[in-house]
Amino acid sequence: MSGQEKIHLEKIDEYRWRIPRTGKMRVDGVIYADERLLKDIHEDESLKQVSNVAHLPGIQKYSLAMPDIHWGYGFPIGGVAAFDWREGVISPGGVGYDINCGTRLLGTNLSTQGLRGKIRGLVNALYQNIPSGVGSKGALRLSTQELRQVLKQGSAWAVKNGYGWPEDLDFTEDRGCMEGADPGVISERALERGMPQLGTLGSGNHFLEVGFVEEIYDPEVASIFGLQKDQVTVLIHSGSRGLGYQVCDDFLKKMSERVRQLGLELPDRQLACDFIRSSTGQDYFSGMACAANYAWANRQMLMHWTRGVFERFLQVGPKELGMRLVYDVCHNIAKREFHAVEGELREVCVHRKGATRAFPPGHPAVPEAYRSVGQPVLIPGDMGRYSFVLRGTEGAMQETFGSTCHGAGRVQSRTQAKKASKGRSLHRELEDRGIFVMAASRETLAEEAPEAYKDVSQVVEVVHRAGISQRVAKLRPWGVVKG
Repeated sequence: MSGQEKIHLEKIDEYRWRIPRTGKMRVDGVIYADERLLKDIHEDESLKQVSNVAHLPGIQKYSLAMPDIHWGYGFPIGGVAAFDWREGVISPGGVGYDINCGTRLLGTNLSTQGLRGKIRGLVNALYQNIPSGVGSKGALRLSTQELRQVLKQGSAWAVKNGYGWPEDLDFTEDRGCMEGADPGVISERALERGMPQLGTLGSGNHFLEVGFVEEIYDPEVASIFGLQKDQVTVLIHSGSRGLGYQVCDDFLKKMSERVRQLGLELPDRQLACDFIRSSTGQDYFSGMACAANYAWANRQMLMHWTRGVFERFLQVGPKELGMRLVYDVCHNIAKREFHAVEGELREVCVHRKGATRAFPPGHPAVPEAYRSVGQPVLIPGDMGRYSFVLRGTEGAMQETFGSTCHGAGRVQSRTQAKKASKGRSLHRELEDRGIFVMAASRETLAEEAPEAYKDVSQVVEVVHRAGISQRVAKLRPWGVVKG
């Protein structure tokens, strides 16, 4: 009998399931899924992790899980939990190792017709010019002082130094800079790891994808987002690289010690945490903000270089190309926000691990250009199928602290995916589907095989039907660079 089979689920409706509060759980667990997705969810220990998170001090309303949920470190990936700012905890496992791993979407003035016959050459040019792969190093050579400025300023540092346009900041979550960043709490090892990696894609599930708008579900909202059928798009998915990983690792050790000192009873030692207002909690928040700002600067630079590759390869000017940032969302983050809890507005720390913010129309954090329809939500799928653009809703604010899913969610571990792909030519299989892929290694390609992931359309169907985000457009991959 697996750990998952011991978790009792009650059906709320077609798209919501409850783990009733038992033992020392402080709140119920709520999972967004349908019957099909539940079969995959039962295959690992992620439901147990939803239950475990419900034990943490100061948790508000529910321990939540999105339909792309799968096992992670401490919290499940696809997990959302909010903690009272004054009495609750903050946990690195609720953010993840790749702090502010996120996605940005670019629109262009190009149509599929204009790129036909050129996509293979363009993907090759992107692969040659965008550093990717394990341990990849960028073209920048930063001093420690410059790196500290990146950690404080985020995307604004990149724009100020010529990597992009000022208006890019208007279409980046938090304008690409999280307040409270203090490089003084970052270890020397984290700085060392971050120094050579700014402006690099990284490895694993990070990617740069040229695609096109295949389907429009909501023409009015799509128009406001600047999307139309057959338009060429670019998705960039990357994070805080080795710096973010080291920040997480350093604070997990510190908080494990704090758990022992405080005598906190936790169902899993991977849930190491400390009270938000403690010195360790505040230091982690400041260090996490540094890593988040690094990730935003990283994606800003990747976007800038992508624009340059398109211009040179296609021999067009920036105005003709029209490569504008639609939006940038982060997936792995803890945010200080205000949400309604038991009828009153409460200050909370919302952990979104493998989950995306989905703020509704009228929210002041939504860019002014989109405020009438809500925040763009970007949901990448696997490299062989499709990705989606959605918008945030009032339903998300009421139910999930303004959160929704972030992607397809794995159904195979990387080891399982490599085993299943043995003897296959994934390059050829994808090319037969009209998708050109360049990857740093065969191993990476095997780990990221399409069948290693859930069908993202099923995940999106759940959040759409549940009303925590609404479909706007579907994107189809055409050319992919994998780290």
